Amino acid sequence: MGGPLGAIIGRYPSAAGGDEQLGGGASGGIIRHDRRCRDIAFLVLFAAFWVAMIVNSSFGFNQGNPLRLTYELDYKGNICGDKHGNPNLQELDVRYWMNPNQVYQSGLKDSKVNLADAKAICLMECPNTAVDGLNFICDYPEGDIHLSVDDWINRDYDYFEFLTPDMRNSSLQLQGPCYPIIFPTVNVYWSCQFIARASNVSLKHWHEMGGVSIDENILIDKTVHKAIDSRSAVLKRYIADIGKSWPVFIVCGGILPVFLSVIWLLMIRYFVAAMTWITVVLFNALVISVTMFFYIKAGWIGNDPLTVVIGESDPYVHISGREISHLHTVTILMTAVMIIAFLSSIAIVRRILIATPVLKVAAKVIGEVQALIAFPLLPFVILSIFYMFWFSATLHLFSSGQVVRNDCNTDCCSYDLKLGKVNCDNCCGYNIHYTPHISIAILFHLFGCYWATQFILACSSTVVAGSVASYYWARGEISHDIPFLTVVSSLKRLMRYSLGSVALGSLVVSVVEWVRFILECLRRKLKLVDSARESCFGKATSSSSECCLGCIDWTLKSVNRNAYIMIAITGKGFFKASVLATGLIMKNILRIGKVNVIGDVILFLGKLCVSLFCALFAFLMLDTHKYKSAHNKISSPVIPVLVTWALGYIVAKLFFAVVEMSIDTIILSFCQDAEEHQGNAQYAPSALMETLDEQGELQRLTQGP
Repeated sequence: MGGPLGAIIGRYPSAAGGDEQLGGGASGGIIRHDRRCRDIAFLVLFAAFWVAMIVNSSFGFNQGNPLRLTYELDYKGNICGDKHGNPNLQELDVRYWMNPNQVYQSGLKDSKVNLADAKAICLMECPNTAVDGLNFICDYPEGDIHLSVDDWINRDYDYFEFLTPDMRNSSLQLQGPCYPIIFPTVNVYWSCQFIARASNVSLKHWHEMGGVSIDENILIDKTVHKAIDSRSAVLKRYIADIGKSWPVFIVCGGILPVFLSVIWLLMIRYFVAAMTWITVVLFNALVISVTMFFYIKAGWIGNDPLTVVIGESDPYVHISGREISHLHTVTILMTAVMIIAFLSSIAIVRRILIATPVLKVAAKVIGEVQALIAFPLLPFVILSIFYMFWFSATLHLFSSGQVVRNDCNTDCCSYDLKLGKVNCDNCCGYNIHYTPHISIAILFHLFGCYWATQFILACSSTVVAGSVASYYWARGEISHDIPFLTVVSSLKRLMRYSLGSVALGSLVVSVVEWVRFILECLRRKLKLVDSARESCFGKATSSSSECCLGCIDWTLKSVNRNAYIMIAITGKGFFKASVLATGLIMKNILRIGKVNVIGDVILFLGKLCVSLFCALFAFLMLDTHKYKSAHNKISSPVIPVLVTWALGYIVAKLFFAVVEMSIDTIILSFCQDAEEHQGNAQYAPSALMETLDEQGELQRLTQGP
């Protein structure tokens, strides 16, 4: 162990007369040690990482446009709904393909025509066929068509009566500028989905006018749906949902978890014996409630299923999509989680009583060092500012592709109002092109979020550990040995000496998590490619490797948490502190194992209760009219609810770290106290002694005389 901790924390006289007083009162303070800055190289690396994050985000802010995540492009390369388009497309946010034959041909196998090259314009709403005649959709007014955009909209985009004979003849050849509305359409995620059910009345009028033949195959329906339902389109909509749901994140992912976490800490302070049972019962009730909401949105319970259609539509038209499939998958997973949670709760009922005394000790620490309850507000504010910046940068990065013209070899002609004639040279449409460096920037941005989050959580844990260690080793001393601002003293020590060590610890966890994530992605891709020939040995190897990575990840997080405690107490570097903490735990593993595990389970359930409450309230907010219609309609509640759950869990983790780190710090201090006093801890609270005495007896029995 490198010497007794008593000398480090001020219990015994220090051997070095020049020890620096780092905290506390007039009699010499609580934690005394010859500290110095540790792991400086990793602090420099963390600072460089932040510079890179800012540069990376600035690229997104300069190049991105979040409108691209929700709305699509017209044939001129304008983003629907963009007031800076040519013409002004504000409120014209629905994409409509004008030539139905182009849509049909783009869906044919081995066709040279792509849907991205089919002529599309932006409208306020998707058009429908006339009841007793034929309506037209005409191109943006310009050239010889002397109409303003507002007049064009007021005329339902139809100025066929103003066309010259040449223009009319061109329109009847499906070359524009006006095109017939033969098929009904419905707004599916801001694109007009054709319904392959041609209007007989409109088609009759079209043929009587001398119009060319129009294909009525159901392929016209499938072609549009395939484009709307592509993986990239669904991903963009999910990211857009995050931007639309920001009020939900503020209320349910920020304010609500703070309130619930403080309530939980106060209740654990005054009703600790009952809180373990309340937590278990509440956890099961919340899991069931959230699962039921998923069932409702999946359409398996009630009459409020998720729909991909924006606004009202024909009740006989049923259109599905990937979002609905994903929702069904999540619902099944939540059902499995609900069953496992209920069975696990039954399994730990008999063990809950073991955790109560340890929680009582932690509650007493919170009662005497009351600043611990308020301290998590500081990292919470820092995290809130970071997440607001990060989410905004995320929306811009994911939309930072360039609008470029397609390279196509199709033969098509359309009437150009500016030129006043049919032009066959501008057949190619526009698309958003994402270069490889954008993918790298997004991955770096995601990794940066995880590392920054782990770093802030680690700093909070280290400050709490330093405060609790001061409390434990001051037992029996006069009151001024526990500084009134002991949390501030611990924070100063962190800022002055240990930021590099915390940066290293959070980096280790982040790297391992990302290696695990990348390997899992590769495993899934290889499984899809070679699923037919995957052997039993391959399946076993894949499962075992995944299990091993999970165990490594869990072990590292556990080691890190104890390392932060030793960093707070001793001021050592990350690796040295990890060795000290691991050695101390291994010597007392029988004594502390059962108590610590059960305590961690109760705290974990408490964090899940807070985050599940947040998810439940997020469901309620997303179920209001604001998020079910018009421009704020979200494509699916899955991503906003999961993000809210994650934010709630992170905030709960900040506040619950007060209890979690209190327990772990007290137990480590107890083990060191017992080691320095021949197995009998001198400064441990009586409740902790009673809890760990049985474990100590078991240890003595196993080790022999």
